[in-house]
Amino acid sequence: MIDIDYYKNYNDTLDHATGDIILQELGKLLTSHVRLADITCRYGGDEFVLVIPEASLAVAKEWVESLHAKMKHLNLKDKVKSSNIVTISVGVAVFPDHGSTGKALLKAADDALYRVKNEGHDRVVVANSIH
Repeated sequence: MIDIDYYKNYNDTLDHATGDIILQELGKLLTSHVRLADITCRYGGDEFVLVIPEASLAVAKEWVESLHAKMKHLNLKDKVKSSNIVTISVGVAVFPDHGSTGKALLKAADDALYRVKNEGHDRVVVANSIH
């Protein structure tokens, strides 16, 4: 699960058009870096979910850490009224280590994401194992 750090601040201090551009750019970044079998979707607000079928924890973590780094290098300066670098926080969960159903995996990823948010943002965190 992927969340844009301080997204509400972009909407509140700049404008909603800026927030929309940031969402679009993250969406483009996600869709340009997935395989045909992968699923990427907006989950709600500024949260996105990425499903990487048959990926191990190591592969999933490597992929999202790469995405995390690439987000910082997006050239948004020409598109938004801010010189700030837009960062993301990511919670990672994999089957079956973190859940045996889609609902359980989403909850585990969301819990990991909230841990990132509570501990300072701008990182990738793996969910706690259910074993």
